[in-house]
Amino acid sequence: MESMVETTLKELLDAMGVSYTSISRIELVGQTILSVETTDGALGNHPDTIHALDYLVRKIVENRLHAQRTAESGVVVQNTDPSPSLIIDINEQRTKHIRDLQTKALMMAERARSLQYDVELSPMSAYERLIIHTTLQDAANVKTESQGEGRERRVVIKYAA
Repeated sequence: MESMVETTLKELLDAMGVSYTSISRIELVGQTILSVETTDGALGNHPDTIHALDYLVRKIVENRLHAQRTAESGVVVQNTDPSPSLIIDINEQRTKHIRDLQTKALMMAERARSLQYDVELSPMSAYERLIIHTTLQDAANVKTESQGEGRERRVVIKYAA
């Protein structure tokens, strides 16, 4: 499946007319990130385009895997597989954001441990909260919890002796 994902990404980039120098695979917070290095500034400056590319690659790979299984079995197989767990990144913008969140999580966990009190982070998206929770899941003397509703939902890093 790995080569199918990369092949699909390359096909889409070529169809879009985006020139790229390399595509590298990075494993970070339990996800595979395909990082595209490009000098095409238009692609990297539009987060919605990157998210759309991410979605398209995932759906095309999902459909190709389904078609492949159906052809192998000779029977129409219901597509129940979840989308591949991957993220498309352009010039490591998303990777940098993830690493910044990890650094922030570790610093705030250290603050909670040092001062022995709960640290409440600013509101963030569900994905950003997931990164914080994943980063601190094995951290000593702290546990994480999401609190609040809607756009005000945030992570609280709790001191746990």
